[in-house]
Amino acid sequence: METRSIEYVPLAERRGHGRGLWPIWFAGSANLTTMAVGLIGVGTGAGLFWATLAILAGSALGTLIVAGHCPQGPRLGLPQLIQARSQFGRFGALLIYAVALISYVGYNAFGQILAGQTLRTLTGVPESGGALAVSLAALAIAMAGFPLFKAMQRWLALALIVGLGLYSVGLIVQLPGGPAGPFRLAPFLLQAGAAATYQLSWAPYMSDYSRYLPPGLSLRSTYWWTVSGTFLGGSWGMLLGAATAATASAGALSDAMEGVGNHLLPGFGPALLGLLLLGLVSTGALNFYGGSLTLLSIVETIRPLRPGLVKRLAAVAVVGVVTIYIALAASDDFIRRFALFLASLLDLVVPWIAVSLVDFYLVRRGRYAITAILGLSDLYGNWNWRGLSAYGLGFAAAATIHPLAGMALAGIAYRLLCLGHDVAGEWRRIGEIDSGLEPAPEVC
Repeated sequence: METRSIEYVPLAERRGHGRGLWPIWFAGSANLTTMAVGLIGVGTGAGLFWATLAILAGSALGTLIVAGHCPQGPRLGLPQLIQARSQFGRFGALLIYAVALISYVGYNAFGQILAGQTLRTLTGVPESGGALAVSLAALAIAMAGFPLFKAMQRWLALALIVGLGLYSVGLIVQLPGGPAGPFRLAPFLLQAGAAATYQLSWAPYMSDYSRYLPPGLSLRSTYWWTVSGTFLGGSWGMLLGAATAATASAGALSDAMEGVGNHLLPGFGPALLGLLLLGLVSTGALNFYGGSLTLLSIVETIRPLRPGLVKRLAAVAVVGVVTIYIALAASDDFIRRFALFLASLLDLVVPWIAVSLVDFYLVRRGRYAITAILGLSDLYGNWNWRGLSAYGLGFAAAATIHPLAGMALAGIAYRLLCLGHDVAGEWRRIGEIDSGLEPAPEVC
């Protein structure tokens, strides 16, 4: 069982290669929730051809941006969200934690609704009971922590490649022929935006699963392994959702997939849904795990505490209870609610993404005082007006113009606001501040 939570991971505990990230992000992305994102374009009249182009374009854009967070984990040895203290200040980062917690709980609640529908299709149990069963299984994995999750993702990725590959063949055989149909801008942009948003929403997760890698790994290795796993799993899942919607009549996604699978091979439909159900369990565990780290960051900011196993388990339980309640109370009109949720989430997430990436690659260039981020030094302060101002400008632009405009404005504003900041002075203090960061060697 993993004993760490939001604290620094010492160098002695870091191991692995960038390629180990691929199954984490592929298996995390290729699930029923991802497929539901692919329903949006076809469901609003885009047509399968145009929905496919929108999915690929949006997924590529979101993935190329969000994967930039993954190298932050090996470099800092910290979870993703607590790093925001260097850009926003100790208390200013509470804003970012709140946004991330909404993301974790929201995506998990929608995932549990799909899980309940899937179990109803497979076994006939009520949707609420199925959602609860999947949530409890995901909670158990989240409590065990990263080692179990990492091993589970490796085997799940292999199974998904086989299962989704066969399902893709069945879909191709059943797809209706004919022309592409007229281009409609509104549903095309809605689908592209939803795909980009879904990929961008992985940002709060990235360093949580790369922080156990050694800092000597190249940025390119962690970045491109993350890009390939996230893009393939995400875009493949969305495309299967769109193609399923184009071939099946109205109804739950799980019912449509079972019918298509059985048409390919008798009994394959339920087997595929069972496999995808494991994917929802895995993704649920990922959300519970990340949500618990974010909740601990909030609590530790307000009232300093010593991180540890017991506190992490308690945080997982709290996030689980809240998520289950929301899932059971918001099951109606799932696709419409999901589209609205994605659209609103993007406005909140993109300004932080821009500030974080600009800070890491252009301002501080990956050099941070870890002890100061953990609150044991005043180097980054309680409130950082530069980060908060850039975030506010970016959010306003995202909400009134377009999310990409908000991202661009937040990044540019933060870079300009940091031009007068003494970053070199910060760097000179890092050695002294972090002098006791690594545990002292044992004396025999």
